[in-house]
Amino acid sequence: MVEDDPGLQSQLKWCFTDYEVLVAEDRAGALAQLRRHEPPVVLQDLGLPPDAEGVSEGIATLEEILALVPATKVIVVTGHGDQQNAVRSVAIGAYDFYQKPVDTDTLQLIVDRAYHIHELERQNQKLLQKQGMSPLDGIVAASEPMLQVCRIVEKVAPTNATTLLLGESGTGKEVLARALHSLSPRVDKGFVAINCAAIPENLLESELFGYERGAFTGAVRQTPGKIEHADGGTLFLDEIGDMPLSLQAKLLRFLQERVVERVGGREEIPVDVRVVCATNQNLEVAIRENRFREDLYYRISEITIRIPPLRERDGGCRLLLARTLLERFAVQYHRQFRGFSPDGQNAVENYSWPGNVREMENKIKGAVIMAEGRYITAADLGLAADGEQTPSLNLREVRKDAESRAINSALAYAAGNISKAAQLLGITRPTLYDLLDKYAIHYDRDH
Repeated sequence: MVEDDPGLQSQLKWCFTDYEVLVAEDRAGALAQLRRHEPPVVLQDLGLPPDAEGVSEGIATLEEILALVPATKVIVVTGHGDQQNAVRSVAIGAYDFYQKPVDTDTLQLIVDRAYHIHELERQNQKLLQKQGMSPLDGIVAASEPMLQVCRIVEKVAPTNATTLLLGESGTGKEVLARALHSLSPRVDKGFVAINCAAIPENLLESELFGYERGAFTGAVRQTPGKIEHADGGTLFLDEIGDMPLSLQAKLLRFLQERVVERVGGREEIPVDVRVVCATNQNLEVAIRENRFREDLYYRISEITIRIPPLRERDGGCRLLLARTLLERFAVQYHRQFRGFSPDGQNAVENYSWPGNVREMENKIKGAVIMAEGRYITAADLGLAADGEQTPSLNLREVRKDAESRAINSALAYAAGNISKAAQLLGITRPTLYDLLDKYAIHYDRDH
């Protein structure tokens, strides 16, 4: 509920006793609550400070909410007779609107319906994912290091082994954690993620373990923690290296005993959950610096999966990933492109991508929105066009043990077209087909 009037806040909180109600008074507070809780329904007043008498701040808040969590149902509350701004809000993407003065019965009906529709859409999305998506969807594994990562995920997923994912920021740790869940017998249960670095230390314990009524000021009811919510499913602890030492001992006890005690409680609650952890830190260094418990490290790293940064993924992997992202964002923003220009291809391949996949996503999304031509150029990506030239892919010029990598790169540059790939390699199509079979390289037979 985004509302700056304390009286109306109290009235509406009383009206929605069947829901967990989060309150924010301005745009910054609303976005903070949204990032932390992702509520299915938002009830938002258009008149927010510092423009409480106008609608500019309310409209800006609405646009940011929809950009951050598009599935959230936003119900806009407008002034009496303000039909124009109500219609404008719906055009932007609001689910519905309600005009003051507030009639709680009518408003409750609108909120109940919005919540119901959100739940139906969520269930429908889960069904579509089960029917049509690969458990490793979103992972482009054209390079040998990433193929090895995928093989490990497929082996580990059916087990209950506590798994540690190590990799730089933006390498796709959460994507792999979800793949571990999707390939496991726990797929029909919940996948609960919590970022240990995003929640203040004084709140993280209650977020993980829950709390009893009266455990601290503001604890007005018994609340299960994230661990209990993940019962039967998978708990993903992202940025585990940032967990405070005081909490590491309690987490270690849970991993050993598989029981939790809520803050302020004494009852031991058994929980059956598969734990996956991730960090971009070197935990062995953290242990030496007394920032991480050695016994906890050994407990969470029964299986350790190291995810290579994007700069180490060869074989045309960067270009294949870029093309995949281009296709996705082109559909999302209703744009049409024929691919990357030659300088765009070179920029994608030669740039070091310090921000990894997340940085590539952001640059390609921006290019899709702003590009004016039919091809995405280096300038559209915001990258230098004067990098290395296209590498030589002629098999006569490379050693025998590099043939497989050269073929993958040629297929990437040729967008899967066998004739073009053969031309780049300086060989005939039949010869290329023989080499594809020899190295068991996947290709589209229709090309």
